Amino acid sequence: MIFVTGNESRGDDAAGPLLVQQLEGDLPASARVVCEFQLQVEHALELRGADLALFVDAACGLETPFEFAEADGNGPVSSFSHALSPEAVLDVFRRIEGAEPPPAFILGLRAVRFELGEGLSALAADAVGAALPFARELFEVPQPDRWRAVAQARARSLPRLGKKSAV
Repeated sequence: MIFVTGNESRGDDAAGPLLVQQLEGDLPASARVVCEFQLQVEHALELRGADLALFVDAACGLETPFEFAEADGNGPVSSFSHALSPEAVLDVFRRIEGAEPPPAFILGLRAVRFELGEGLSALAADAVGAALPFARELFEVPQPDRWRAVAQARARSLPRLGKKSAV
């Protein structure tokens, strides 16, 4: 299950959809892709029957072109907003299904501009370019244990400076 969020009319918010478009021929035949402007409560239902989930979105404040991490599924669920984080979608799944969601990961792409009508910034274009071969490798072995090992290895090698507002 792949959730890609973004708006192709809002600058770097197009990074996620652009990456997934470029991956189209490399995705496993069983992959289901949901492309939306933002995550909502209803997306938790898309996780039914999934063995693995990937959330792809533009992310502000990244020190590197992209980050990849496991989502813990313990995010807050707002009762007044229609937009959710990946963690909140996983938590909604847990609440409505009474079961654990599938292992889920987040691929955040560095982004800096989100104004309506803007094009992709050079930083976001570089992020998409850097994430493309990485994502292709992920999809060669779409297994939770493999993705978890990759996420843990990347976490040890990435700089952790400043405040980050990811996916």
